[in-house]
Amino acid sequence: MKPHTHGGLAGLLRMMRGRYRLLAMAVFSGVLAQSGTLACMAIGAWIVGIALAGEAALLPVACGWLALLVLLTAAARWWQAWVSHDLAFALIEKLQMAIFDGLERSAPGTADGQRLGDLASVATADAELMERFYAHTLADYTGAIVVPLAVLIALWQFDPLLAGVLLPFLLLVATVPVWLARRAALQGQQVKTEQGQLNADTVEFIHGQRELAAFGQARGYVQRLIQRTQSLGRMQQRYGSRSGLEFAAVDALSAGAVLALIAATSTLLHAGSLSPLWLPLVLVLGVGALLPIVDVTQTASQLGELRAGAARIMRIIDYSARVNDSGHAALPDRHNLAFSAVRFGYAAQRPVLRGLSATIGPGEIVALAGRSGAGKSTLTHLLLRFYEVESGAITVGGVDIRSLPLAALHQLISWVPQEVYLFNGSVADNIRLGGPDASPQQIEEVAKMAQAHDFISALPDGYHSACGENGNRFSGGQRQRIAIARALLTGAPVLILDEASASLDNENERAFHQALFSLRHKRTILLIAHRPATLRHADRILLLENGEIAESGSHDALMATGGKYAALIKKVAAD
Repeated sequence: MKPHTHGGLAGLLRMMRGRYRLLAMAVFSGVLAQSGTLACMAIGAWIVGIALAGEAALLPVACGWLALLVLLTAAARWWQAWVSHDLAFALIEKLQMAIFDGLERSAPGTADGQRLGDLASVATADAELMERFYAHTLADYTGAIVVPLAVLIALWQFDPLLAGVLLPFLLLVATVPVWLARRAALQGQQVKTEQGQLNADTVEFIHGQRELAAFGQARGYVQRLIQRTQSLGRMQQRYGSRSGLEFAAVDALSAGAVLALIAATSTLLHAGSLSPLWLPLVLVLGVGALLPIVDVTQTASQLGELRAGAARIMRIIDYSARVNDSGHAALPDRHNLAFSAVRFGYAAQRPVLRGLSATIGPGEIVALAGRSGAGKSTLTHLLLRFYEVESGAITVGGVDIRSLPLAALHQLISWVPQEVYLFNGSVADNIRLGGPDASPQQIEEVAKMAQAHDFISALPDGYHSACGENGNRFSGGQRQRIAIARALLTGAPVLILDEASASLDNENERAFHQALFSLRHKRTILLIAHRPATLRHADRILLLENGEIAESGSHDALMATGGKYAALIKKVAAD
């Protein structure tokens, strides 16, 4: 799905492409239902006029028409509810898919720096809020034009004075929301932003309860949530006050319209230009013309919130892809890696990699070492095409990774990050993320290669045991080994292990080293590590410094030279 280049309510309208037939049915049924309601009111008023005028012969006909119109209006109301909500829910589904597509394009990391709880609020609460726009706003606005126009034409037939008296009030009532539109938009944006921040703070509180308790800050954070809730309440109160002001203005103008119509009909009755038979009908038509507009103004009073929610949604939908996924090259047969004069920086004039060049042979284990910020993780992120190189090239098997489709590149390269995320499902399901169609035997095989089979088998339900949210039922080392099994299941010939042993205890580190040894010569492995015990398992170590390779060789050879690598290892040992 391509990014959209529009925003706000206009963006919501463009999301209707492909649903125009359903939209036309929703609008037509809405107008039909509103017209039917007004027609029932008019026939009822006519019956009252007939009774007052003593025209008893007309009563059966009028009552027959009323009964028929009631049935037709009820059917129209049912049809409107069905069609409009069918349209709304289909478009909300399309909207949420577009949101998820935007989030996927902006990955990795939190899109545009937004907090996760705020993004979740956009994808759920804001998207569901759009039901009001799709199911009610469009049909109601059409009815608010068609029905009053029909009433004005009907009143003109009785006397132009009646239409002339009513028209200014219809226009004034319709424009009430415009008077406060800017204020409504600002308040709506403030409310939605504060709701998103409260949601984000709540998510952080839930996830960080252990840390807050350990440092005695739980009460302080709760107080922060209370203050945030109170702030949201004040904003909602201001939003409600402004909305109430709109309702008051609409009610006052509606009452004025009725009074003006009564004065006009009184004048016409006194002059003999209007029969008493038609008096109830004229008054009811006047009131009925106001009803669709009043309904619209009530919806319009919430347009500030709708507009703000739509803007937040379209901001995510419009996220551009981090890299251009237009490659068509075939998968290479060989899996050697080459970095050729690679330059990259996250900010202008601040390069992280400065023309780095290196080669890694098939089946070789190469470790990246260096101080924090030297560019180790950046190099792997470029290899995965989370970002694009500024100059130079990265190739796999001699093929520039920019010429490969991203899906094909991810078939070649599997990644185990330092911070492993496990979903709240079974162990088998988390491993199967690397191969959705994998059999239990295949899952067990990769778990054995990752040295995870023994502890998984010891669980009460084995591979069917739940991992808990973010794998909280396992230690860091156990999560790492499950993640390695998941990566191996992809069958990718290139494996990236990013600080996979950084937080492991001695027992888990030994298991990790056994897993690494079992993979030797079976995968091309790019290993980011700082522990000497892990670096010793590498065939070759590349020491990065200032975005370049300062030293290269095996652990023993580099230690023997007593250079920068040896100094780094001594510092790590001292720490």
